[in-house]
Amino acid sequence: MKPMKLDEIEIKVMETAERSAVKRLYREAGWWQESDQTTDGCSWIDTLVRQSFCFVGAFSSGELIGMGRAVSDGVSDAYIQDVVVLKKFRGLGIGAAIIEKIIWFLETRRIAWIGLIAEPGTQAFYQRSGFVLMEGYAPMLLKKKKD
Repeated sequence: MKPMKLDEIEIKVMETAERSAVKRLYREAGWWQESDQTTDGCSWIDTLVRQSFCFVGAFSSGELIGMGRAVSDGVSDAYIQDVVVLKKFRGLGIGAAIIEKIIWFLETRRIAWIGLIAEPGTQAFYQRSGFVLMEGYAPMLLKKKKD
């Protein structure tokens, strides 16, 4: 396989995505567990894509090789989530291009407060796109009590 260049990758905002391609990205990122499957298959993926304020895909020869999304109220703020690129395509700037496209989409809608929670070890990646640590703040997660 010849080396790929970023200009050979198509980055676009999407309203739908192929379920199996999104599932492949989630699985490779370690975010998909087989227990995540429900009786209706993967229909939740359709909802995830459709109800994201912005869903961006990266394509190589028509194959979805990366994605990222933002959730927002559409007015005041947005959070970037689920940025992932298939391992064999990493290191080409695709992830940064996905982030750039999401930021462009949000800023064209006058959303100025854009945040994210970076996984450990990924801070430098996001800092290259202009993100900084939020001094004095801590991400929090609801821990449900067991019945």
